[in-house]
Amino acid sequence: MSITTVIKSIQDIMRKDAGVDGDAQRLGQMSWLLFLKIFDAQEEELAFEQDDAYQAPIPENYLWRNWATNPEGITGDDLLDFINDDLFPDMKNLDATRDRNPRGFVVKEAFSDAYNYMKNGTLLRQVINKLNEIDFTDSQERHLFGDIYEQILRDLQSAGNAGEFYTPRAVTQFIVNRLDPKLGESIMDPAAGTGGFLACSFDHVKDRYVQTTEDHQTLQKQIHGVEKKQLPHLLCITNMMLHGIEVPVQIRHGNTLNQPLANWDSNIDVIATNPPFGGTEEDGIEKNFPADMQTRETADLFLQLIIEVLTNQGRAGVVLPDGTLFGEGVKTKIKKMLTEKCNLHTIVRLPNGVFNPYTGIKTNILFFTKGQPTKDVWFYEHPYPEGVKNYNKTKPMKFEEFQTEIDWWGDEADGFASRVETNHAWKVSIDEIIARNFNLDIKNPYQEAVESHDPEELLATYQAQQDDIAALRNQLKDILGAALAEK
Repeated sequence: MSITTVIKSIQDIMRKDAGVDGDAQRLGQMSWLLFLKIFDAQEEELAFEQDDAYQAPIPENYLWRNWATNPEGITGDDLLDFINDDLFPDMKNLDATRDRNPRGFVVKEAFSDAYNYMKNGTLLRQVINKLNEIDFTDSQERHLFGDIYEQILRDLQSAGNAGEFYTPRAVTQFIVNRLDPKLGESIMDPAAGTGGFLACSFDHVKDRYVQTTEDHQTLQKQIHGVEKKQLPHLLCITNMMLHGIEVPVQIRHGNTLNQPLANWDSNIDVIATNPPFGGTEEDGIEKNFPADMQTRETADLFLQLIIEVLTNQGRAGVVLPDGTLFGEGVKTKIKKMLTEKCNLHTIVRLPNGVFNPYTGIKTNILFFTKGQPTKDVWFYEHPYPEGVKNYNKTKPMKFEEFQTEIDWWGDEADGFASRVETNHAWKVSIDEIIARNFNLDIKNPYQEAVESHDPEELLATYQAQQDDIAALRNQLKDILGAALAEK
């Protein structure tokens, strides 16, 4: 039976359970079960490799193989009692620290806010038995699961809230491809979500630079991430384990923004991220930032943090909305700081619909390197492929579309000397940007505006305008709130 069929069967079984309400809960339920099963598959490999030296990081009776693998095993109310009264409380209160028992610590973190939604122990046993049809020690099935995993994530996003968007794989791959993280470089996503950028970075380094067992151990320690919400954090840890990170202890569960900016060390070499935008942070978070740079707009705070934590010559690829490019007030100050502290060498302007169906907001990828001020900013307007008028769920963006940018890119070491202006690429000097008061929403001088009468495109444009208006409204609220607070 294919993994797709297994996952669909599990979702069908869960729909019969009175305790599971909607896609988000179904995914939450499936996620902790998947985590335990994948964790146990990894533990079996470690036990085989270490032999007598192996020590289980959690009580052995909670390892998947000891309570879940027997199809005729514990079920009904006995299974529910075991899960609710024993397994969950003990996992949440596990005596494990990052230093003393790192693998146990990963489990404790994974269960910190997890919840068993199912109320029918017989249905829960059916779900477990279905999960046992997937063999996570089989490399082929692991690889297949990566694709299914992304489908599950897309299902979650359909049930998600504004500001929590799945980054299309094409965008993730392009950013990592251009940043080209190397073996030994620290790689971070401060808004890790379900781990798309981190998994892609891991694969990039592994495929290009890992040759020995020692190299692989080095790579395991390179990947760092922080995710605020429980479910994406749990999925991120699971994603890392599926990619071969034995102890994803560097994936923290917490809010990256909740400590003063001054407390951060500048020691990250590569940052690839799509921070939440359009959202506002909880009261008090902005106090962690310099007085003249305080705002509750999440993307603005993340951009400040990224500039701060990058090491000298560290490089970043960040997805940001159009609002950041043209926004004023604190946004202007952040863009001024960005161009003074970093070489903002490239802005790739993405077309409408890249994030459909989650948002119509137009987005951009900012590429910058810390340590040298910006002299020129190159813009590249990414066109739709031939015959495509918009992206959607069934026709998403493809990585191959970025080949024109990759061929054009050149080398930062020589100041991108090989770059030429084309119908899609143009260069703007820092003097012009300063004269524009750091408004980076610069239109393509080689493209005349083409008026479209396509209903889908008009609706997408309308939605993007509404999203921009909402973002500006939030910004005005922040400015007014700050002004009133000062009185």
